[in-house]
Amino acid sequence: MNARVAAQMSAQWGLVTRCQAREAGMAGHQVDSLVRSGAWVAVRRGVYAEKSYVESLTAAVQRRVLADRAASLRIADPHVLSHHSSAHLQQLDVLHEREPITHVGRPGIVGAHLRHGVKHHLAPYGLDQVVEVDGVRALDAARTSLDIAREHGYLQGLVAADSALRTGATRADLERAAAAMTHWPQVTVVREVVASASPLTDSIAESLGRDFVTELGYGVPQSQFGLTADGRTAWCDLRLGRHFFEIDGRVKFRPVDVGGFSEKSPEETLWDEKLRQDFVTGFKTGMSRLTWDDFFGGQRRVALERCRREFLDTCARFGTDISDLAQFRPRHPKPRVVVRRGPVLPRWSP
Repeated sequence: MNARVAAQMSAQWGLVTRCQAREAGMAGHQVDSLVRSGAWVAVRRGVYAEKSYVESLTAAVQRRVLADRAASLRIADPHVLSHHSSAHLQQLDVLHEREPITHVGRPGIVGAHLRHGVKHHLAPYGLDQVVEVDGVRALDAARTSLDIAREHGYLQGLVAADSALRTGATRADLERAAAAMTHWPQVTVVREVVASASPLTDSIAESLGRDFVTELGYGVPQSQFGLTADGRTAWCDLRLGRHFFEIDGRVKFRPVDVGGFSEKSPEETLWDEKLRQDFVTGFKTGMSRLTWDDFFGGQRRVALERCRREFLDTCARFGTDISDLAQFRPRHPKPRVVVRRGPVLPRWSP
């Protein structure tokens, strides 16, 4: 490839269209030769990248973002990435689509159309809702989360909205985005998501956990309830009355050097968690522990029945009043860990 093609690819995450390559001085047979030799691969028909670069993208979200960017390069009319395509670009935590496709917002089209793995959406948007991420235009996090709610339902939307709030969007942003959807399809779901969204969850699992505990039918749980005494402070994921619900994931016990969050050995992490639970339940409280599998399918029903028994047992033993815990509450909210994320895709260089 020549320098002009390399410059074009550098500006587009290692991607170049056949038309761009030819305009930059490459002949069609040169492009075909690079593809036949395996040096280039077609990310999408007529959009190419170096094979070594594509193979370096090990995360599913990276491959999805590259595919969305390749699809965007094939759309000549003005557009922005939307829905899951926008969420992945902005690194929002979302539940995956069953059949991932590229989503774009297109002003001026009639209805929504799915063509060749790209869904073109009619819904209008304001210029103040457009952000640019690594050179790509997309709808902002608040609007993106509510579009996901309209497209995929309450739970998908709740997870996306919680993530949007964690990453800097405000409830006012959600409310402004929802206000423009007054007569749109699925606006009732949007309103439910806006009313329920919380910036206090730390992960997708905690968003799912809040929805799960609410389904028990005893009220909406409080997120991130802290207790402090004797020089120790513990924050619990969810509280309902005097009962706590903790969301457990394997990554909590897996060391950092093998892709987890723990800076200690699994044995030490498990022991610390045991001492933490002893501390919390020492205040005459109960605790249920939940995992990802408890939120879905037949396991959800089993887990709901178990948690209902455990919650009611705590109520029978200790009641529901928590006024005695006021003296043990931390003076400040839980410190938020701000994760500084770099670009979703690594920089390509020739």
